[in-house]
Amino acid sequence: MAAEGRQGVPAGVVSDGLPAHLGYLGLGSNVGERRAHLLAAVDSLPRHGVRVLASSRVYETEPIGLVLEQRDFLNACLRIETELDPEKLLHACKQVERVLGRRAGGVRHGPRVIDVDLLLLGKLEHGTAALTLPHPEIALRRFVLVPLLELEPELTMPDGRRLADALTALGPGQAVRETGPPLH
Repeated sequence: MAAEGRQGVPAGVVSDGLPAHLGYLGLGSNVGERRAHLLAAVDSLPRHGVRVLASSRVYETEPIGLVLEQRDFLNACLRIETELDPEKLLHACKQVERVLGRRAGGVRHGPRVIDVDLLLLGKLEHGTAALTLPHPEIALRRFVLVPLLELEPELTMPDGRRLADALTALGPGQAVRETGPPLH
């Protein structure tokens, strides 16, 4: 007999009977009320078919990439469950961003109200013009690895590489400072 999860539904199955995918999202904001934007994203995800199971603490992180002269980011990671396939989950993440005020066409790595990145979805490997899973930069970003490993210290990539090893291998830079409790 299958273990039961929420409201008598077998674990690993969502309420409509489809198999659930366990995944991880990364959140970031460096414009306006940063924590409020992160919280609003967490609140919006269930309306788009994404159940939030857990949140990391919130971290303040320095900008990396093409635009370094901008406000520090607040970042967190979420453990989620969804029956959505990778492309539909990406679409849901983009919908949340739009609802919360992110505009398309901004400067790459520039300031943003909210960023909702799909990092991992089970052990799926997926590649299209719109989406690559796992996220291609997951193992290079301290601001992703620290909160992600807080949620799951033994997390691995689909190919078996340990993300804790990726964090250890990062060189100096990419300051990450805990600034607040999990997003509830």
